[in-house]
Amino acid sequence: MSEKRFKDLKAIYVNCTLKKSPMESHTSKLIEVSKSIMKSEGVSVEDIRFIDHDVATGVYPDMKEHGWEKDEWPELFKKIFDADILIVGTPIWLGEKSSIAQKLIERLYGMSGQTNDKGQYSFYGKVGGCMVTGNEDGVKHCAMGILYSLQHVGYSIPPQADCGWIGEVGPGPSYGDTEWQGKKLEKPLGFDSDFTNRNTTFMTYNLLHLASMLKKQGGYPSYGNSREDWDDGTRWNFDNPEYR
Repeated sequence: MSEKRFKDLKAIYVNCTLKKSPMESHTSKLIEVSKSIMKSEGVSVEDIRFIDHDVATGVYPDMKEHGWEKDEWPELFKKIFDADILIVGTPIWLGEKSSIAQKLIERLYGMSGQTNDKGQYSFYGKVGGCMVTGNEDGVKHCAMGILYSLQHVGYSIPPQADCGWIGEVGPGPSYGDTEWQGKKLEKPLGFDSDFTNRNTTFMTYNLLHLASMLKKQGGYPSYGNSREDWDDGTRWNFDNPEYR
């Protein structure tokens, strides 16, 4: 029986599939593997299918203040920011993360200038990871861009913070499919991939471990990284080369 050692944590999965609910999402099937682990460990888990929501395009906190009639981002952001862990799920299209994943990253970027009560950027102390599915190559390439973007806005990235599954080159069944071109498959595709199962498990626990450590110590110390202190003139041990 699990000790549920991570029961004080919250995680949110944002599925950036191009398919609206209730259409089948192969990315959601891989997300469920990680979610199952988190739930077994007592983590509070929520997931969002981003395309189901009317989120405006832009890099401001609320695009209704910049010419858009509707923007659900402010409400969604509250859920995302309330979580200790954010996992971005995306399919691969033309070797890249989906356009919906890019929109999510741009909206997160629009919030990155906000600061916490230590004067640090607001995502400090939160942990990020990603999950990628598709055919042909691109898992590592997509993960590279997503994880860079998350750390750039302030998320912490643990080791092995990504996982994924890809099919063979050319048209073919996708992760979790049970039939292809009218023919039944012997078992759901990809479910028996030891590489995918191992990396999904390691990613999930590495996210949990880092989030737990950061939460217990109250995030990062503000010494040397507070925007508020920098703007007030604090320079810690920075030595401007102009004056050397």
